[in-house]
Amino acid sequence: MASDNNKISRINKPLNLNIGMIFFFVIMIYLIICVVMYFTSKHITGYQVKTGSLSISNIYEGIALRDETVVTAGCAGYVNYFATEGEKVGTGNLVCGIDETGALQDYINQNIDSGNDVLSERDLSSLKNEMINFSSSFNEKDFSSVYEFKYALEGDVLKFSNRNLLSSLEDLKAQSALIKLCNSPASGVVVYSIDGFESKSAVNAQESWFDKEKYEENKHQLINNDIVSIGDPLFKLSDSETWSILIKVDADRVQELVDEKYVKVKFLKNQYESWAKITEVQGADDGHYILLTFTNSMITFVLDRYINIELLLNTETGLKVPNSAICDKAFFMVPMDYITKGNDGMDGIMRETYNEDGEMIPEFIPVTIYNIDSENNAYLDDSILRLGDRIFMPDSTQTFTISKSGTLTGVYNINKGYADFKEIEILDSNDEYSIIKSNTAYGLVAYDYIVLDAQSVETDEFIYE
Repeated sequence: MASDNNKISRINKPLNLNIGMIFFFVIMIYLIICVVMYFTSKHITGYQVKTGSLSISNIYEGIALRDETVVTAGCAGYVNYFATEGEKVGTGNLVCGIDETGALQDYINQNIDSGNDVLSERDLSSLKNEMINFSSSFNEKDFSSVYEFKYALEGDVLKFSNRNLLSSLEDLKAQSALIKLCNSPASGVVVYSIDGFESKSAVNAQESWFDKEKYEENKHQLINNDIVSIGDPLFKLSDSETWSILIKVDADRVQELVDEKYVKVKFLKNQYESWAKITEVQGADDGHYILLTFTNSMITFVLDRYINIELLLNTETGLKVPNSAICDKAFFMVPMDYITKGNDGMDGIMRETYNEDGEMIPEFIPVTIYNIDSENNAYLDDSILRLGDRIFMPDSTQTFTISKSGTLTGVYNINKGYADFKEIEILDSNDEYSIIKSNTAYGLVAYDYIVLDAQSVETDEFIYE
C-alpha cells in the first residue's frame, strides 16, 4: 500500500499584485472609458476659413462664324496659288492661276530648278518663326493641326518662291490662251479650305456643329496643283473684321452671362485678350448658346474654325466656406434705443421682472448683438429672451414689448471653444461652397474656425476636441 507521503497536494498561491499590474489595469479601464465616450458622444468637425474664389469653369471650345465668300473656278484645269493663306488681299490682286495643260506649273518648276529662286534671310526667318510658334503650341490630341500647318507653310514657301516670277506671268499668259489668272473679286483675307460653315448662321446652331470628328470628315483642303472643274471652289475670302464665336453653355449660366453684356475673352492659342459682346442664341435644337461678337483680331484666327477660349469674368473673391456650415437662425428684433451698458461695459437690456411681493424690479440682462439692420433694430438671441417680455428704455419709463423676430444667415464660430453664431453676407455660391464677405462688423475673418456641419450644434454649445 502506497504511503500517504507520496500524495501530491496543490498549494493555492495568493494573488501577487505589483505596481506594474495595477498600472496596466488602470490604463485598460481608461482606454475602455475613452472608447465608450468616443462612440456615445457627439462628433463636431471644425473647418478653417480661408480666402478664395469659386471653381467655376469658364473655358469653352467655340465655333468661329465669319462673313465668308467662296470664289469658284470659271474654267477647268490645274490650280496654282500665289497669295499666302491667312493674309489680306485687295480687290483685283492676284490669288491663283488656272491652266488646262500644266504649263504654268512647268514654268514655275523650271524657275525653281534653275536656282534663281533663292529665299532671302528675311523669308527664312519668317518660316523659322512660324515653325517655332507651331511647335510651342502643338497639342498631340489635335493632330489634324499638323496638316493645317503643312498647307500654311506650303503657301508661305510658294509666295516667297513666286515673288520673282509674278512679273513674268502676264507674258506667259499672253503666250497661251489656256492660262487664266484669277484675281480677288473683293478685299479680304484668303483661306484655302472649305468646311461648310461659310453660310451657317448662329440661329441655326445645333449640337452636331461641335462634333470635331465629323467636321474633319467634311472639311475640304484646297491644294496647290490640284485639278478643278468649272464651279469648284478656288478659295474663300473673309472680308469683315466683325466676327463671332459660338459657345454652348448650361441653361443655368445663360442669364449670368447675358447680364454681363460684355466680357473679356482670352484666346488660349496665343493668350491674346479681347472684349466681346454677349448675345443669347436659341439654337435650332433648343440648346442654349451664347454668341460672342468681336470687332477685331479676325485675321489672327481666320484659319481656325474651333477656338479654345476662356471668359475672364469678374469672379467674386472672399472667405470660402462649405455650404454645409451655413444655416439660418431666428432672433428677436429690438430697437437699439433699448440697448444699454452694464457695470462691466457689456451690452444688455433692462427687463421687467417681479419679486415675491409682486413688486416690479428692472433686471439687467446681458445680450449679444448679432446684427443691426437699416432700421436700427438689434438682433438678439431668442434663447435669452421670451416672447412678450417688456423692456425699458434707459433713463426712461418707456417700455417695449418683444414680439418681432427676424432671421439671419450665418455660421457657428468655435474659436473660443463654444458655438458662437456669426452672421455672413454671401457674395456667390455653387453646389459645394459659398464666397462670403470678409471683415464685416459681426462676421468672420480669415483663419477663423467654424463648425463644418451647422446642423450638428446649437448656439453656445461647448465644443470638446
